[in-house]
Amino acid sequence: MSLKEVLPGRLGFGTAPLGNMFRAIPDDEARATVEAAWDHGVRYYDTAPFYGAGLAEERLGEVLATRPRDGYVLSTKVGRVVLDERETAAADFGEKGGIFAHGNPNKMLHAWTADATERSIEGSLKRLGVDRLDVVWVHDIAQDFHGDLWVRKFEEARTGAFRVLSRLRDEGVIKAWGLGVNKTEPIEMTLALDEPQPDGFLLAGRYTLLDHGHALQRLLPLAEEQHVGMVVGGPYSSGILAGGAHFEYQQAPPGIVERVGRLKDLAARHGVSIKAAALQFSLAHPVAVAAVPGATRPGRIAEDVAALDERVPAAFWHDLRAAGLVSPAAPLPNGA
Repeated sequence: MSLKEVLPGRLGFGTAPLGNMFRAIPDDEARATVEAAWDHGVRYYDTAPFYGAGLAEERLGEVLATRPRDGYVLSTKVGRVVLDERETAAADFGEKGGIFAHGNPNKMLHAWTADATERSIEGSLKRLGVDRLDVVWVHDIAQDFHGDLWVRKFEEARTGAFRVLSRLRDEGVIKAWGLGVNKTEPIEMTLALDEPQPDGFLLAGRYTLLDHGHALQRLLPLAEEQHVGMVVGGPYSSGILAGGAHFEYQQAPPGIVERVGRLKDLAARHGVSIKAAALQFSLAHPVAVAAVPGATRPGRIAEDVAALDERVPAAFWHDLRAAGLVSPAAPLPNGA
């Protein structure tokens, strides 16, 4: 079954912010946001143990417990096992700094072995309050978390998580598996293997209006050739394309702020919202099957749904290309 056949629509809900990403979010606000996603027809939910050391899964599960399990598609990730004991040292999130400093205080075991993968899934099922998962992503086996050691982590996942998830898919326990990363290289390496292949991948921040050139060079042609689908994570580049100040999970540098200003000016001249431009661009590539923007306020969900449905004139896309704000190789919506 292809990833496109598994997912119920083009717009999902990414729950990283529910893990108290950047700020402590009140429980009632988190709950209202998930309920807003459901009320607006969103039926694909993506989460991970890493998001606030299980907090995002707990919050998502609380709402989904009141919905029919066959009525939605659920994906989570493996690579972190949330432990019962409290973390006493400052958590190391690689390049992501203190991204989940306000999450649960639990320690996390960072491991991609077969045993850790099964423990991770077991913990996720418990926190989510469900009896099954639809899609499982192998999380963060890339340079941004491991530096020069990332290839060693990749090998650990290849001989551990990849094989466990391939077996679970073959047994019908899950419908699909793949990688959930912020870099293209681990996915390229996976697609080059002679071993059981993933059904797709969740690529965060690497196919957006601000950063897509590298993905277009090798990864996306390879994925298209192998009929592997992509879920676009972070289509708003950590928020900078949605009115926020973060890019790559950090304060946006001046060069990015200037580029976003140019994008907004062009969008304004055509009467287009920057959110619509960003979301529709990310979904225009034939490999893209869905996007999972995150949110922590109910109103943001309505904005995402409106952005997906907004009519963007072809002239905007032509001017975007002419201004050099997108790669010449990037497919544009409606063949523009």
